[in-house]
Amino acid sequence: MTNRLIIRNLMHRPIRTGLSVLAIAVEVAMILLIVGLAEGLLNESQQRTRGVGADILIRPSTSSAAMSLSTADIPEKLIERLTQDYPQIEIALGTTLKPEGGLQTITGVDWEPFERMAGGIRYLEGGPMAGPYDAIVDDVYARYKDVHAGDTVKFLNQDFRVAGVIETGKMSRVFIPKSTMQELMGWQGKLSQVFLKLKDPSQTQQTVDQISKLLVSYPVYALEDFLSQVAGDVREVSSQFVNAIVGIAVVIGFLVVLLSMYTAILERTREIGILKSLGASQGWIVGIVLWETFMLCAVGIAFGMAIGYGVRGLVRELFPLISILISQDWLAWSALIAVLGALLGALYPAVRAARHDPIQALTYD
Repeated sequence: MTNRLIIRNLMHRPIRTGLSVLAIAVEVAMILLIVGLAEGLLNESQQRTRGVGADILIRPSTSSAAMSLSTADIPEKLIERLTQDYPQIEIALGTTLKPEGGLQTITGVDWEPFERMAGGIRYLEGGPMAGPYDAIVDDVYARYKDVHAGDTVKFLNQDFRVAGVIETGKMSRVFIPKSTMQELMGWQGKLSQVFLKLKDPSQTQQTVDQISKLLVSYPVYALEDFLSQVAGDVREVSSQFVNAIVGIAVVIGFLVVLLSMYTAILERTREIGILKSLGASQGWIVGIVLWETFMLCAVGIAFGMAIGYGVRGLVRELFPLISILISQDWLAWSALIAVLGALLGALYPAVRAARHDPIQALTYD
């Protein structure tokens, strides 16, 4: 009987019910998409960095652990010195980087040692770079820009031939020869960063300590430590924005449910009076209103999650460079936040309904 009463109440004003469900759905979708965008970009960047296959990273002296590189001040001769002085180093790889825009970078690299360090490269089209103005792009970039092996693209105000398209997950989305970038940027003999792969990864921290004493001016990191530091810095910066969006979403859900349930209580004043005259307790009335709100939440949450996944799929097709990661944890958190906000919004109308005097309620016009 109680469930039938709640369903009848919800269906009595379908437009109002629909708007309440939509508000809760938007609240859930906003939380999932904003958090998913922040986590997706971070996760995708870290996966590509791990795809290099290195154990140690050396950064420019002017860089910060949380910022992208846009300069080159590491002497290229350092590569030879490191391989001579530290026999535990299997491969030393220097790269140059230049931001392209849209959160992406162009990477200058010596392709053959990069392939060895990365443990091999899977080509989807074409093959390795053969000339100074050849470029390699990953499949995500190729799909976004609609380019294929053999096409001509412009990087750094210079035309490059796309030599190959590779599987994503290897450091960068766009590669050109390191010497070509050094020439175009005026960075002859300079590197943006250095990756080191060790013969025995268990020697990573020991090697980091040794190189740090040699290179006092340059930050030297175990790659996993660097990624953890970057993740912490990025999450600290993004948390304020994420919290603001979550707060706005909660306020939207709270106000819409408050208004919806308040007007519903006013419309059902006589009905509440009849129920109380038949012996319904205040607790039962409050429970009915809150349970009705919970059912609105259940539908809204399901709809909101569907919107979140739908938008993620649409973004993936239209903007492949943007990554949205919807985690199981945030599915649960968004649902909990929506429920708490809605129940708080329904609490005042529920208490007001429970306090109705049955005689006055029966005479309410």
